[in-house]
Formats: sequence, structure tokens, C-alpha cells
Amino acid sequence: MPNKRQPPRPRDRIIGARLRAIRLERTTYRLQQAADVLGWGLATMSRIENGKRHISTEEVAMILTAYRIPAAEREEIIKEARAENASGWWDRPLPGIPAEMGTIASYEADAISLTDWSVSLVPGLLQIEDYTTALCRSDGLSTDVAKLYCLARRRRQKILGTVDYTAYISETALRTRFGSHEAHRAQIGHLLQARERGIPIRVVPEHLPVALISHSWLYMTFPHTTPVVNVEIAGGGVYLHDEQAEPYVASLARLDHIALSTAESQTRLRMILKEV
Repeated sequence: MPNKRQPPRPRDRIIGARLRAIRLERTTYRLQQAADVLGWGLATMSRIENGKRHISTEEVAMILTAYRIPAAEREEIIKEARAENASGWWDRPLPGIPAEMGTIASYEADAISLTDWSVSLVPGLLQIEDYTTALCRSDGLSTDVAKLYCLARRRRQKILGTVDYTAYISETALRTRFGSHEAHRAQIGHLLQARERGIPIRVVPEHLPVALISHSWLYMTFPHTTPVVNVEIAGGGVYLHDEQAEPYVASLARLDHIALSTAESQTRLRMILKEV
């Protein structure tokens, strides 16, 4: 019987979607038939395929065996599932840091592409420590908690260079200062250097009509499953899946249309750096 004790992880959606694809493409089983063969309930099987309950490596092996997947291929998929089930730092949350920060890091670790749209702040994946510290202090957090936020940010930022990442940032966010004058300049300089690290920065100029994309969000794509959008709200974020995420494809196209090119964005960043 599948494990009921562990809550589902974001990556369980990827595993479940892959198992569903295998069932549909490699077997003649309907969902109820697959559940009957395994001796599980229909609801359990449905929740596994939809990533709504955690699935262990052993259960992946049971399903693949029931689907008569050849041994060599089965072992390769099990190996991948074992890696996906391995714990990351987000499974050991830092005291004082919202669980949401670990959740978004878990999604990012599984993604193959990330597209950020940031309205009022520099995206977390691109923040320098002084910027993050000043942001935390402006929210009334203690110095000790601010240090933990910086540590969590650094851990999240390790994903850069391993995933296709693009950041769209409003010019308003770039001109809004958090911390000292020197920290502001250092943050803009860090964004200028991002291009050298293969990270495209696209600036959305001030005074453009961006009503349809007036809130910040992160669009994430994954292997074997549909995109997920993390929409920022006060105190955390909301995750949109499947048809809820579809409107953001149009928002991406809108951003691509109105944002400056990467070269133009570099010029705008240098201009801002001179002015701040």
C-alpha cells in the first residue's frame, strides 16, 4: 500500500506524470485496472499520478513491474526516481524562515526553465546579500533572521547555471533603493555582470502599460509534466497548475514584446547605475 505518512513533494508531480504517461503509452490499462492489478484503491492511484501524494522508490518499482517495463529500462527509471526522492536543503528548513522558501526551492531544483517577472523588487535569485538584508530590515525582521534569509537565498541561487533562467525586471524595481547607496549600486552592478554568467536580464521600462502583468510571478517548466506558476502574495506564494497556469503563456509573450532586449537592458542598467 502506498505510503500515507509523508506529504507530497513538488517533485512527486513529475514522477506521477511520468508514470501516467507510461501507463497510457505502454499499457492498455485504464486507471481502475492499474489500481486493481496493484491492489490499490482508485483514489490512491489517481492521487499518485497527479502528484497529490508522495510515492516511494519501491512503489515506483511496483508500478513499473505491473506495467511490464523491461528490466534495464525499469532500473533506469527507478534510479531517476531515487535521485528525485533524495532530500535537499529545503527538506531541513531553517528556523525562522517560512516553509514557502523551501517549497519554491524544491520546485526550482526540478525545473528545466525558470522565467521571473518582478514588479517591485530584484528577483530573489539575483539579490546580493546587502540587498536582501536591507529588504528584511525594512520588513522589521531582526538582524539574526535577516542573516538566515541571506543563507536561504544563497542556497536557492546555487540553481543558477544549472537551469535555463531569464529575469524580466521592471525599471521601477531597479530604481527602488533598499539599503545604502553603495548597496544599491552593488546590486545594479551584480545584474550587469549576470550576462557574463549566461543569465539574460530584460528590463521593462517605466510608464509602460503592464496592467495584465502587474503582479510578480515565476513561470517554471518541467520534464514530463505541465508548467507551474508561483504567484507572489503577501506572506508567501500561490502555485498555479495546469489550466490555471495557461494564461501566463500569453503574459510571457506580452513581456517579451514590451521588454528591452538584453543588449538594450544592459545599456539601461548602466544608465541607472550612473544615476543612482
